[in-house]
Amino acid sequence: MAEETLESKIQYSASAESQKPRQKKVPDFPILEKQNWLIHLHYIRKDYEACKAIIKEQLQETQGLCEYAIYVQALIFRLEGNIQESLELFQTCAILNPQCADNLKQVARSLFLLGKHKAATEVYNEAAKLNQKDWEICHNLGVCYIYLKQFNKAQDQLHNALQLNRHDLTYTMLGKIHLLEGDLDKAIEIYKKAVEFSPENTELLTTLGLLYLQLGVYQKAFEHLGNALTYDPTNYKAILAAGSMMQTHGDFDVALTKYRVVACAVPESPPLWNNIGMCFFGKKKYVAAISCLKRANYLAPFDWKILYNLGLVHLTMQQYASAFHFLSAAINFQPKMGELYMLLAVALTNLDDTENAKRAYAEAVRLDKCNPLVNLNYAVLLYNQGEKKDALAQYQEMEKKVNFLKDNSSLEFDPEMVEMAQKLGAALQVGEALVWTKPVKDPKSKHRISSTGKPAGFQQPLGSNQALGQAMSSAVAYRKLPSGVGGTSQLTKPPSLPLEPEPIVETSEQTREK
Repeated sequence: MAEETLESKIQYSASAESQKPRQKKVPDFPILEKQNWLIHLHYIRKDYEACKAIIKEQLQETQGLCEYAIYVQALIFRLEGNIQESLELFQTCAILNPQCADNLKQVARSLFLLGKHKAATEVYNEAAKLNQKDWEICHNLGVCYIYLKQFNKAQDQLHNALQLNRHDLTYTMLGKIHLLEGDLDKAIEIYKKAVEFSPENTELLTTLGLLYLQLGVYQKAFEHLGNALTYDPTNYKAILAAGSMMQTHGDFDVALTKYRVVACAVPESPPLWNNIGMCFFGKKKYVAAISCLKRANYLAPFDWKILYNLGLVHLTMQQYASAFHFLSAAINFQPKMGELYMLLAVALTNLDDTENAKRAYAEAVRLDKCNPLVNLNYAVLLYNQGEKKDALAQYQEMEKKVNFLKDNSSLEFDPEMVEMAQKLGAALQVGEALVWTKPVKDPKSKHRISSTGKPAGFQQPLGSNQALGQAMSSAVAYRKLPSGVGGTSQLTKPPSLPLEPEPIVETSEQTREK
């Protein structure tokens, strides 16, 4: 009985197995992402040729539908400089996956690199709708608005980026906006916050030191530049700034020692050779000064400050035709600076072109509302031409500027300027009314009105300035003086000017550069 039961069970199980349907083999569909890991591996190893070969194979297998392969190929095209091709591929990625904010960010990035800043802002705004907490979108929107000169919107976006995530580069861009607007105080506040957040960032320390240097706050400038050199002893920008500070105070030999170190790092720096040239000028080695300035001019032919200094040195060497050449070129690049017209008038006076000299002085007086030296030089020229009434008017205008500067600043006046003004005042019989400050005992240790002969509102361009070499004396020049005025035929020693590169605006995806 038991054997029959067992046999029936075996037969039942066999029949059940025969009735069970046979499983079919799973079809082998192509997997779109099966080689993404290999593409990524070659890309991060910078093996771009192998990466492009795998991408080509992957796209052929997937009929061009693999988003990641297209994305990486677009990145490679952009690295190779094919920005337009990368833009088209990123747009394809955005079509394949329209809800991905990263695709839109890359499209906007390529538009930015093509100079289409307005279009880039529109795409970044679309990306922001997909991801409202991405600091990078806010940062890059701010950078695009900077290029569009919409500084208020740029500040709003950069502040939003800082609220989402604090980054050094966002602080730097925010500071550059204030520098472009000419607001040094706000720029310093931003850079101070940046240094508090990132105290070892030598770029921020150097920039903050240079801003303090421009304001004349030498103690804080030296402190921040010293900190920058502590973290990076080879930081050529900080070394150059420290050298220019020494040059400002007349320590030309020490400054040249600093510049020798910088020359090893950046031998083709126009600001470096400009400052070396002005150090030689301060040491009265005029031929060496011209040689260095000519090299700086070769490296940066459109920099008006170098042209200014070349004109200055040629005036000092009484090479008036060469001075006229360089000063005219400087005026073409910087037509709103009164001091340039004054030096041009000095050259024209010595070239016996009195009429054009008067026109240059008139333009200098119109542009420069703060520097009494312009009016003094103009008054001397008019007096020598016998136009005492007009000379008296310029002398009185000079008195107003001197009194204003005495009341609103602690600057000392150049002794040569004081002496000549007193002689001219005596000749015009008005010298008793002008009360001058005492001459400087050590002209190297004080700022003088002649070495800052620019209006109080004059703002030089900053991003990361590389030289601040204001050092020299006044720019008083006279062809002939009557017996009651003085016997000096010419006194020409205007200040050297700082050299600063234009601000470089970068997005967060760029590597920091100069």
